[in-house]
Amino acid sequence: MRDGLQAYCRDCRAEYHQSRQLARGKNIRPRVTTSEGHKFCRSCGEIKSHSEWHRNATASDGLSTRCKACRAAEGRANHLRRSYGLTEAERDAMVVSQRGLCAICLDGPPEHVDHCHKTGRVRGVLCFNCNSAIGKLRDDPDVGRRAVAYLEGNLWKPTLVAPGVYQLPS
Repeated sequence: MRDGLQAYCRDCRAEYHQSRQLARGKNIRPRVTTSEGHKFCRSCGEIKSHSEWHRNATASDGLSTRCKACRAAEGRANHLRRSYGLTEAERDAMVVSQRGLCAICLDGPPEHVDHCHKTGRVRGVLCFNCNSAIGKLRDDPDVGRRAVAYLEGNLWKPTLVAPGVYQLPS
């Protein structure tokens, strides 16, 4: 109206809007009342304090639409899907098939998805140390074989027989 006010109070207007949405066949979310300093997360269905929410300056209450825990879980799921084409269930199935252990050292907790950087094919789920070791070996099987030979004491040291001619150890 001209004076900047609506013809109906806020509660009556909200009730009218909900009745119109129901008449159109739309789903109406029930209103959840919370105490001061708390907010309801529609993803997990819990009421949490404002400290458990990210800030959002454009929102009317200044807080995000999902709590920090729900946003983190969604971020992890999106990372798996974008980077490796996996769902969390598929990754969990791989961990179970590895008996809940790292596929290489059979000791650490499998937390990192390992993949071939050339083809993008997922190879398994590794612990942090084994995953970084493969990365430092540049995903090259020959470098890995030389590393194993070095660890076993079979150091690859060619000896110079003649200029430009090297002999490998037997």
